[in-house]
Amino acid sequence: MPLFSSDSNDSDSSGPSWVSVLRFVGFIVVVLVMVWLAFNVRLPDLDELRARIESFGWWSWLVFVGVYAAVALTPIPVTLMALTGGVLFGVLTGSALSIVGSVLGSLAAYGIARGLGKETVLALLGRRRATLEKRLDSAGFDAVFMLRVMPGMPYWPVNYGAGALGVPFREFAVASLIASVPGQVSLVAVGAFAAEPSVVVGILMVVAWAAVLTLTIWAWRSWKGTASRPLPGSPDASAD
Repeated sequence: MPLFSSDSNDSDSSGPSWVSVLRFVGFIVVVLVMVWLAFNVRLPDLDELRARIESFGWWSWLVFVGVYAAVALTPIPVTLMALTGGVLFGVLTGSALSIVGSVLGSLAAYGIARGLGKETVLALLGRRRATLEKRLDSAGFDAVFMLRVMPGMPYWPVNYGAGALGVPFREFAVASLIASVPGQVSLVAVGAFAAEPSVVVGILMVVAWAAVLTLTIWAWRSWKGTASRPLPGSPDASAD
């Protein structure tokens, strides 16, 4: 489907529809913003980021969540935000805030992708297009869960790809929420342990990373139909 596809049923129409024009303009804007962010914006180091967020006092929770959600919209890795959450707020509060921030950013990116349209977003994804089309086209909860829980998989292409490829919103939202928990807790725990090493935090960190590995294997097997039980929160699990 060309980027300037017409939504009109009139075969005599010679020009692109206004929807296609708006999507093209949106595509150009998003590409320019992404390129600028990728080459010009870098998050400060951990100590500087911590100092900036702490300077907001009682508002630091909201500021942290807002910054996390904004970062999740871009190609900038969210890892540093999760580590900062652990340093600033400890494992429990830091994990909760990181999960909220990452999910809000994911939902916002999903909504942007739905507005821009499939071909526009897939063009934006570049070299990741083929992988996401293979994994997410006509897919649902299991595919999003697997991609979200896998270590090293960036958030932003999954968010935009799911919106562009028509993954149902409810399945995307639930899968993103559940799958983000072990990954966020594992990263937040690393930050908390670095700030104040303790046996309890160390155990939580090991357990969280073990959960990430276990869920990655489980998600892969469930998606391929070889797991003995469906993923938690998936439609198949609710049917049991």
